[in-house]
Amino acid sequence: MAGDIAIETEVQPWDRLHELAERDDPASLSEYIRALDRSDAMRAILRLDPTHRYKVFTALNAEEAAELIEEFPDEQAAEIVESLPPEMAATILGEMWSDEAADVIGDLEQEDADAILKEMAPAEAAEARELAGYDDETAGGLMITEFLSFDENTTVGEVADSLQARGEELEDYFSRYAYGVSSRGRLVGVIEVRDLVLTPRGTLISDSMIPARFITADADLDAVRAFFDANDFAAVPVVDRHGRLMGVVRRTALREALAERAEREMLRMQGIVGGDEIRTLPLLTRTRRRLSWLSINIVLNVLSASVIAIYLDTLNAVIALAVFLPIISDMSGCSGNQAVAVSMRELALGIVKPFEVMRVWLKEISVGVLNGIALGILLGIVAWLWKGSPWLGVIVGAALTLNTLIAVTIGGTVPLILKRFHIDPAVASGPILTTVTDICGFFIVLNLAALMLAHLPSGSI
Repeated sequence: MAGDIAIETEVQPWDRLHELAERDDPASLSEYIRALDRSDAMRAILRLDPTHRYKVFTALNAEEAAELIEEFPDEQAAEIVESLPPEMAATILGEMWSDEAADVIGDLEQEDADAILKEMAPAEAAEARELAGYDDETAGGLMITEFLSFDENTTVGEVADSLQARGEELEDYFSRYAYGVSSRGRLVGVIEVRDLVLTPRGTLISDSMIPARFITADADLDAVRAFFDANDFAAVPVVDRHGRLMGVVRRTALREALAERAEREMLRMQGIVGGDEIRTLPLLTRTRRRLSWLSINIVLNVLSASVIAIYLDTLNAVIALAVFLPIISDMSGCSGNQAVAVSMRELALGIVKPFEVMRVWLKEISVGVLNGIALGILLGIVAWLWKGSPWLGVIVGAALTLNTLIAVTIGGTVPLILKRFHIDPAVASGPILTTVTDICGFFIVLNLAALMLAHLPSGSI
């Protein structure tokens, strides 16, 4: 019978973690975390309150905690690290890749960062400070310091003995390439580690290396991408202005950075600014970030509405126009957003440069003419058939065609112009496009209607 049926509900990972944390059972907590997929573990931990998160991380050893923290978005990783005692946080950061640890330190409050750095070895702390000082979207911000380098006068046999002696330590190193440096630390050359096996032990590594191609620490993300596009390498060495070897940027780190930048730009285009938002952030933080855009949008909408107010008499005389105003605004806005998306993608890929405004405009206007005419004819026919007035169809169709041309012009060129003036196009392109297409769309329709008022059907719908 129905009353005898027992419905089993699956215990969610965050519920199980909460239960184990409440029981103060570190052994069971660490065992359960190890059994979870890392992404599932991250998702579950994000749903815990700070007290229970703390219990989870104190139940793990430093290596396990480091591997898990590397899965978190930077802001949440910093929040977790801040909640730990400085000595524990320092130990965990010491187990992370140097670029990941630097990102976390860079997101910490200065007081917390200083407390953690004091618990590190002086050399390790100095390195972390230096890496944290680089912008995230530069080679310095992407590089790791766990790489293999040897004096150029070292023999292949000495290199092999060194690698064998370091054993498990090499698991934490990028070990595909070995770099040769001078006595002053200047980069001399590079050799693949696997090639060392085939080289006589008495050979100097300088005689087996090839000249190394490199980038400087201040190279931006686009320059790093251009290097990897031109060279089929797994990593590129990073040098300072004196040619001294500082670190290595892996191709995988570039991919992650490009994906993060694309995600940030997508969020900004949707009006979410001030950092990457996830729903476990504090309510007031999420509200503030969204409200900063929405409050600006009120002003922009008032500007658009003011155009309608100017032509209120015309709109009252031909109330049918009210139906087509949002259609014209929305359709041309969609065309403009397509143009914005293409320009943003080409800028991100390095296909176009900010100074190529005229070339981009000519490409966009050609598409805009064809699409504008096609859409204008379709909407004009709809207006004609609905109200039986060819003049209404002409006004609506012409307005959509003209506004489409304006929209693709704005959408295609504004991102390039903003980029040229060092303004983030992901943040500003959308509001500019929306405001201009709304104002122009309303103005064109109502102005044409005012000129042809005698030919239009009057009265309400």
